Amino acid sequence: MPSLYTHIDSNKRKTWLLMTIFFVAVILIGWVFSQAMQEPGILYIAVGFSMISSFISYWWSDKIVLSMSSAHLLKMEENRELYRLVENLCITAGLPVPKIYIIDDTAPNAFATGRDPKHAAIALTTGIIQKLDKVELEGVIAHELSHIGNRDILVATIATVMVGVVVLLADFFMRFSLFGHRRSSSDSREANQLQLVVTIVAIILAILAPIFATLLQLAISRKREFLADADGAMLTRYPEGLASALEKISRDHEPLEVANRATAHLYFASPFKEDAGEKVGFWTKAFMTHPPVTERIAALRGIEVK
Repeated sequence: MPSLYTHIDSNKRKTWLLMTIFFVAVILIGWVFSQAMQEPGILYIAVGFSMISSFISYWWSDKIVLSMSSAHLLKMEENRELYRLVENLCITAGLPVPKIYIIDDTAPNAFATGRDPKHAAIALTTGIIQKLDKVELEGVIAHELSHIGNRDILVATIATVMVGVVVLLADFFMRFSLFGHRRSSSDSREANQLQLVVTIVAIILAILAPIFATLLQLAISRKREFLADADGAMLTRYPEGLASALEKISRDHEPLEVANRATAHLYFASPFKEDAGEKVGFWTKAFMTHPPVTERIAALRGIEVK
């Protein structure tokens, strides 16, 4: 019988493998485009832009996301019971108490953000506080604290930046191919043929790379959700609380008004109700920000807490 630790170790290995593929893909795409354009500097620009974007996102992504979500800071005297719940879980997890934000929306959902445990925040909608009972809400908060403890926000940020770099590279190449340079008449026939092959490959990559990059980003997001579920269940020692919360939220069809495609992967459950708990096909699942609810619940109810 697999334990929580088995699931955690497996998901960690798979996630970092995906991240490695992502970085290699960005370098490979940059190299192909640089060869097609006969501009070696394109590769260095791609890698440099990726690193600069990651740096900016690392330091300020939390403030940007909280602002986009219309979240406001919750003071302790406004909800002492919620603060005690978060504090008790943080003591158990060995984490600093994050700032707590509230989103005035009746749709039940939550997310965590911040570059590390010392600079973290969790945001809860008014709907999730009102609609879940204590053990269910405890399971959701434990899930979000697990994201903080596992540095999932950093992984998600890097993945998002990599997708942005791939899309920008693809767009830049397509524009360049329309208005780009002419080959020199002195080039040999073999050189021109090789350049044509490289250009064709680059055009194919420019079309397909953004799609595959997005699919890879979503795959990383789904893996991190499974890991946070497992960690959250281990933290509360009660997987059924989290499973029950997932069931209740999946049955609530009220959309989250402040959500958008850029932040959807951060939430506890998909804010667009793309999965109401029913069985989904392979391609539908590939474009989902979260694993199907049925799979998450089955994983929670099929593991032992020792």
